[in-house]
Amino acid sequence: MTALDSGSDVTGGRTITSDSPPVDVRSADRPTPDASSGAPGRVSRRRLITAAAILAVTVLALVVLLPPLIAGGALLVLALLVIFRRFVFAWSTAIVMLVAVIMFVPARRYAIPIPLPFQLEPYRLVLVIVLVALIVALLTKPDFRWRPVAFGVPISILLVTVLVSFVVNGMDLANAGLVETAIGGITQLLLMLSVFFAFRQLLRSERDVMLLITVLTWAGVIVSFFALIERVARTNVFLMLGSFLPLTLLREGGDVSRAGVTRAFGSAQHPIALAVALCLLIPLAIYLAKYAAWPSNAINRRIVYAGAVVMLFGGVLAAISRTAVVVLGVMFLVTLVLHPRVAAVLFAIAFPLVLLAAAVVPKVFDKMVLSFLDVDSLVASQYTSAGMGGAGRLADLEPAFREVAQRPFFGSGFGSRIVIGDEANSFILDNQFLGTLMETGALGAIGLAAFLLVPPIMLLRFAFGQALERRHAALAFTVAVAIAGYIAAIFFYDAFGFFQTFFILCMLLAVGAWLLTEAPRRAKGIASDASTDGAAEAAPTAPAVAGSGGGG
Repeated sequence: MTALDSGSDVTGGRTITSDSPPVDVRSADRPTPDASSGAPGRVSRRRLITAAAILAVTVLALVVLLPPLIAGGALLVLALLVIFRRFVFAWSTAIVMLVAVIMFVPARRYAIPIPLPFQLEPYRLVLVIVLVALIVALLTKPDFRWRPVAFGVPISILLVTVLVSFVVNGMDLANAGLVETAIGGITQLLLMLSVFFAFRQLLRSERDVMLLITVLTWAGVIVSFFALIERVARTNVFLMLGSFLPLTLLREGGDVSRAGVTRAFGSAQHPIALAVALCLLIPLAIYLAKYAAWPSNAINRRIVYAGAVVMLFGGVLAAISRTAVVVLGVMFLVTLVLHPRVAAVLFAIAFPLVLLAAAVVPKVFDKMVLSFLDVDSLVASQYTSAGMGGAGRLADLEPAFREVAQRPFFGSGFGSRIVIGDEANSFILDNQFLGTLMETGALGAIGLAAFLLVPPIMLLRFAFGQALERRHAALAFTVAVAIAGYIAAIFFYDAFGFFQTFFILCMLLAVGAWLLTEAPRRAKGIASDASTDGAAEAAPTAPAVAGSGGGG
């Protein structure tokens, strides 16, 4: 009998069952002698010189770019960070801080009041601090090694297609005065993707992975709670952060309603983005209902995370987004195809909750769910207000494809479309795939497809054929289902323009990369029947992800 059959593993003389809270399977960062250091644990002179040079450049940049008073304050903060680095720069602290900024500080709403040529948003500052800390650690700590990212190929394909489109359209962009805009778009994309690399390097063990998905899930629960408050009281607490934090509010919140019903923004840039973000977290909440370390009692743990799922679903309802219904439906469909028996059980559990939602908030339920039953009205609504945000998606298809036909292969250049402001030169699509097709052509569409489709395929393969531990197979399936929901959403809003959901995608990809590169795998000689049985046992936890979708 193999470990797969018994659902257990033995590490360090301790038997670990598949239902036990996760522990570190590998001591990935155990200090080891470094050839360049000359002695175990001793930092080499080359690494010290490099780290000192980075610190000197940072200090010089602060002195040159900032006014004396602000530069002095920044240097003081830097000195305090160095003194208390063991506490402040603990990798678990970095994970929590980065998740907190992403989930609680609305993107493009706040800036740190420092005079710079650009708006220094909080997430950018925290991300840069984390990246610098990681780079310094990689250069100065022999036992802190670079972690493989697993998805380097699809990310590279995406970036190559973007750069090729920019180069091919360089002359046209220069003539239209859009080179700076295009370079800014490429820079922003690189910054957004750096979130994935930062989290991947922060995930040094299974404990870090569980910390990330736990903090992310409960952050989503908090956002959902305040979204419900916003829906009722019409007060967004996330736009009040400037009252007690050193932040400057860049723009006030919007007022978006559907058929007279106010929609919540929460900490997102738009109600659609809020709904999609919370939908992506429902899978993680259901996974944690079985595998979270707290509460330790299984029954209490299921009750606590059942409440988390209900709260997340309530946040989705507060956003009143039909896109969320599509996302949840796709996640349920993935489960139905791969595990129909599990999907049927989950549907039976979720159906009474759907009826309860219909009874408690009938108007919201009608706008989100029942509107899909009136096909004629639904289609008609998508043929009105062409070019407007949130409407006219079908009406935008004809003019969009007319532009695509003019430059089918390389598009007009990444970042060439400006859809808001006085310099607007195009219309809002509410369709990331179509926007990518217009900007980067068929080549860019291939890059986008590779970026979004390859990771879940790799994770599903790992879940059903390679994972040794049941909890790892379940987590891989959970992440794949959540990514499938994100893929469905990109056809209904400009996904890359809404940073919070993209960053959640990056966190999911980082967890997936850890699973593919560091989670233990089965021996190649294990019989295929054991593989099938193990996958079937691993799945019920993860498909519960989609089961929530069935309830939405």
